[in-house]
Amino acid sequence: MTLTQAHSWYELEELDDGLVRITEPHVDKLVRANLWWLRGTDRDLVVDAGLGVASLRRHIPKMFERDPLVVLTHAHLDHVGGAHEFTERAAHKAAQELLAQGVPSSLHGPELYRKLGVEAGGEEMPALLIDALPHPGYDPTAYRVEPLTVHRVLEDGDTIDLGGRALTVLHLPGHTPGCIALLEERTGALFTGDVVYNGHLIDDLPESAPSDYRRSLARLADLDLSTAHPGHGRSFSGSRLRELAHQYLSGPSA
Repeated sequence: MTLTQAHSWYELEELDDGLVRITEPHVDKLVRANLWWLRGTDRDLVVDAGLGVASLRRHIPKMFERDPLVVLTHAHLDHVGGAHEFTERAAHKAAQELLAQGVPSSLHGPELYRKLGVEAGGEEMPALLIDALPHPGYDPTAYRVEPLTVHRVLEDGDTIDLGGRALTVLHLPGHTPGCIALLEERTGALFTGDVVYNGHLIDDLPESAPSDYRRSLARLADLDLSTAHPGHGRSFSGSRLRELAHQYLSGPSA
């Protein structure tokens, strides 16, 4: 497959209340994750860091003007690939060791599944997880996620104060042991990472724990939320989040 250079690697969507959704349109949907950029009075926060194929600093320099904190919702390549570009990184303590080792990574679908220890189960895997190059001469075979130091270790109940807005850390294991979400109580908005999104919830990875996942979703089902900003796909209502949580909880293992 011969790939051409992308005209623009990142797509930015300005939302209300100082929030920007950032996506990578040239990345396969399997690993096309959201980055959420929140502007506070004193400091900015970025939730997750994308695949890391193209430099965030080069393509979105304005995002780094106030030295933002990046919070990693869990240790998967599509959420941490660009985290090395930030001067301060935060994650749950259960994700810290894996991030320090360097998370399994590849831009080749079958190789990534092998590294993750996941069976395709008859599902057709994309040979390559990008459909364009970020710049001339880019070699997809050289892609890897660098080992990352976590500067701020997060636990359930911790508060991240940006000035004018604050977010509370919710530890919600199940998809992975170190999954977290960030709740802005003032607005009722929840940045969910991969704990919940508007689609099939993945609980069968080698590090997944369905029993933990059930407890995490039961916790979310009891929260009065206005909006969910997920790790994949578009935002949706708090009522839809509760519906998704109840669907999972009433599933085969109920």
